[in-house]
Amino acid sequence: MNLGAFSVSLNVKDIHVSKEFYENLGFQALGGDINQNWLIMKNENCIIGLFQGMFEKNILTFNPGWNQNAENLESFTDIREIQKQLKERGIKILTEADESTKGPAHFTIEDPDGNQILMDQHR
Repeated sequence: MNLGAFSVSLNVKDIHVSKEFYENLGFQALGGDINQNWLIMKNENCIIGLFQGMFEKNILTFNPGWNQNAENLESFTDIREIQKQLKERGIKILTEADESTKGPAHFTIEDPDGNQILMDQHR
């Protein structure tokens, strides 16, 4: 099971203050739109998403189909196949991807400690 690119999506209070803080740690903007209160930042292979007012907790995020530069992978495990395998292993799916569709989709799970995990396929 290839989960794709990994990042941490952070719930931030002030996206401008957080952007400056992470820039001081060597992160640079990779994508997003600060005017819409979200920004993706990268430092080498480390990726964080800054999100103001979009969700309550920090989220672990996997993007099947992408590498750490948000570039399409030639071969990857489709989100619906990952979801199916996790269900077979007894993992509770909180929000499900529609298995009758193709292309972009997402689903969420939680680890045993209540940390939310987003599986988010963009293509």
